[in-house]
Formats: sequence, C-alpha cells, structure tokens
Amino acid sequence: MTVPDPVLMLLGLVLLMCAPPCEPAREALLLTARPSRPKEGSSMTLTCEVQAASWKPDAQPQFCFFRDSQALWQGWSSSPELQLPTVWREDSGSYWCEAKTSELRVARSPRIQIQVQGVPVWNVSLETQPPGGQVQKGEKLVLVCLATQGTGDITFSWYKGALGLNLETKTQRSLAAKLEIPAVTDSDTEKYYCAADNGYGPSISELVSVTVRIPASRPVLTVRVPGTRAVVGDVVELRCEAQSGSPPIQYRFYHEDVTLGSSSAPSGGGASFNLSLTPERSGNYSCEADNGLGPQRSEAVPLSVTGRRPARDPCRSPPSPMAQVSNYINSAAPLQEQSVYENVNVVSGEEVYSLVYRTQQELQAAVEPQRTHTTDQDASAIYFRLKKASVADVDYEDAM
Repeated sequence: MTVPDPVLMLLGLVLLMCAPPCEPAREALLLTARPSRPKEGSSMTLTCEVQAASWKPDAQPQFCFFRDSQALWQGWSSSPELQLPTVWREDSGSYWCEAKTSELRVARSPRIQIQVQGVPVWNVSLETQPPGGQVQKGEKLVLVCLATQGTGDITFSWYKGALGLNLETKTQRSLAAKLEIPAVTDSDTEKYYCAADNGYGPSISELVSVTVRIPASRPVLTVRVPGTRAVVGDVVELRCEAQSGSPPIQYRFYHEDVTLGSSSAPSGGGASFNLSLTPERSGNYSCEADNGLGPQRSEAVPLSVTGRRPARDPCRSPPSPMAQVSNYINSAAPLQEQSVYENVNVVSGEEVYSLVYRTQQELQAAVEPQRTHTTDQDASAIYFRLKKASVADVDYEDAM
C-alpha cells in the first residue's frame, strides 16, 4: 500500500481555499451586476450563474467573488449572489467570480468592468444658527452648508464678504457641514456664502447676511421742566436715551414704577415722553430701554411739583423775563439755565406797546408809555407802538 506524500496532501488543502486556481474552467460561470452602472451611495448585486450542463444539480457548489484580485467579504459562500449595500467611486474596477464543488472542480467567470457613477453636488445653500442671521454679541454663530444632492467625498468651503475671504475648508462624506464661530464680535456683521465640490465642479450658495446685535446699555433719563422748578400745570419732557444698542429700541417711562407710556426709536438714539404735571406727579421717575436682548433700567430721578405760578399784572409791575428751562438728569439738582426771549404787551391809556427783552436781567426803569423820546431808556429794551387800545384789548397772559 502506497502512503500519500505529505506535500501532495498540503497542496490539496490549498486548492480548497478561495484563491485563483491554475487554469480553471471558464465556460461554466457568468458574472452579472445589477445595476450595471451603479451610482454612488446606492447598492449593487453580483450574481454568479452556473452555465455548464455537466455540473450535477446536487453538486452544491461554493462561490467566491473578486475585485482586482482581492476576494470580497469572507470568501466562499453557498449563495450565488453577493449584495454590496453601498458602493462608491473607489469601488469601480474589474470583477469576476469562482465556483467549486466537493470534487474540487473549480470554475472562473470572465471579468467584467464596473464603473460606479458619481452624482455632482447640486443646490447648495447656507443656513445660520440661530436662524435669521441675528446673533447677540459674544454668542456662538453656526454656518451650515447644505447640498440637496451629491455623492462621495464633498469638500465644503466658507467665505466672508463679497470678496470671498476663505474662513475654513473641510472634506467629509455627507451632504452637510458646519462652521462654528464661538463668540461673535462687531466685525462679524457681514455677508457669507459657502461652496461644495465632489470633483465635478463647485456649487455655490447665495449670500446670507449676519447681523451681530448689541444689547441696549443702561439708559439715562433727563427731566426737562419749563422753569427753575416744576409747577402744577407745566408740561415736562421725559427724555430717555441708551448710549449703545442695536435698533430698534423700545423705551418705557415710569413714575414710581407705574408705567406712564412708551416710545420707540426705530433707528436707535433716544425717545421723549411729555407729561402734564399735577400735585400727584411728585416722586421718582425712571425709564427702561429694551431692544429684545434684555431690558435695562435707568437710575431714578426725583421731581417735586409745587403750586401754580402766580399771575402777573402787567399794568402795575414791570414785566420780567420768562423763567428759564431747567434740566434734571438722574438728579434732583437743576443744571444750567438757558437764556430766552419774551414779548410782553403793556397797556396804558389808549395805546398798547410791546417790549422785547434780550437778556436775562430785569429792567428796573419804569415803563413810560407817553414818552416820545427814548434817550433815557435801557439799551436792552426796545419799544414798539402797536395800536390804539380798546376795551377788547387784554394782556396775552390773561387770555390764556
């Protein structure tokens, strides 16, 4: 009895492995691919069909699939089909299959060329987070570059301004990519766009505006009264202004924390509110500025309202200039007085004269309406003879 050579036994084991055998039969197998021109990102199915009639129906062959001399998956399988869930352009190449039976009969199919088709990037857009491109100073801004379609590795690039300052470029296998700006500043207010390219040419988004909004600063309240002190019946102006803050700014006015009214500054700056004084209007006043990024309250301004102004008799006492306007700015102490002009009618006998004061000082000289010469008059007063006096003539203050 002849003992088998160990070398021959080892050679037989090698033939059982999934490797191209020496001169296998080629006419027994045929490899097909569905689809024959797959697109990137899609699936593909390979089928190894037995063609030779000499193979027995109960032979139960094993199959193995190859691409460019490399076995696919885990080698031999009893299934004549191999499904590739996702193929990419790098999966393009030369494919074939092999089959073997228990009798060590091996067959190989002819090679087929499979070219995986890429899909160009299309319909690129740029989105912002937070939406609308409105972001508060110091907060994070995210620029998301999106493509409706496109396959394979896509290179995304972000640009700032119409001149296209490149901010960042990254490549990844997805239809979206993000660029983060951790803390925006005033200089980040600009127009942005992005581009995406997967080798078929770049696709560019439209320009998107980003506005960095600045919260309103603490406002300053100014209370303007028509005289040196606030008197019942006066109309005072409450002026509220924040030195910084993105418009529009909404201002609200308060008396002892009770809302008096509000006013808007669409383009920034300050706003005013007029108030008629009554005895109950004494107290603390304040205002608030809000542009949607958090309200800011001013310091309180105290205001004391006194009784009515005394009426003047122009026939018995010389007229005096109008009381000056006083400003109260977050303080009860009045600021500088302002010079004003006043026309005062003086009635004497049958004639009415008008006297214009040009300075703040009162004239001490008595008015003499009957004099025809003005050599002794104060240089700061000018008299005009207006008309004959009648019963209907009254002082303008009495008519008010």
